[in-house]
Amino acid sequence: MSGDLHHPDRDPNRRQLVAQAQEPFGSILSCIDSRVPPELLFDTGLGDLYVMRTGGEAVDPVVTGSVEYGPMTSGTPLVMVLGHQRCGAVEAAYKSLRDGKPLPGNLQAIVKALQPAYEQAVREGGTDPVETMARAQVKLTAADLRSNQDLAPLVKKGTLAVVGAYYSLDTGKVEVLGGAPS
Repeated sequence: MSGDLHHPDRDPNRRQLVAQAQEPFGSILSCIDSRVPPELLFDTGLGDLYVMRTGGEAVDPVVTGSVEYGPMTSGTPLVMVLGHQRCGAVEAAYKSLRDGKPLPGNLQAIVKALQPAYEQAVREGGTDPVETMARAQVKLTAADLRSNQDLAPLVKKGTLAVVGAYYSLDTGKVEVLGGAPS
């Protein structure tokens, strides 16, 4: 947020260090949005994060398996589902569902994956239903991952936190929406 960037772990020495093995401290499931690259938002470098990016943080079995990879293979202690302000994928899905007009091609798969968040946003109401839907998507996805049959035991044991968070494009602030360890 402050702009005081350190750009750690981005030099040839770091590349050599992580060339043979990796032990990222976190996994982030984020949106494909070009304005929300997790490595830059969190000022991290090579080998620091596992990053999965899908439209609106939509998940399917491949994405879920990718999220499971770090915690299950190398003990990565943090999974973050990171949504963001003015998400184009969420807005497109919202309008498609509201208007009953399917999106072309495989974009409809994103719409289908975001439908539970749409339904929750409709129930909650509010002044900006797209932002409500974006936040709902983060919370629902994080809750699903926390209760996942393979991740839930790690969460229960306290070796894994699955956190939902929301990034403001305007301020650069990341707000934790739930799942932070106490």
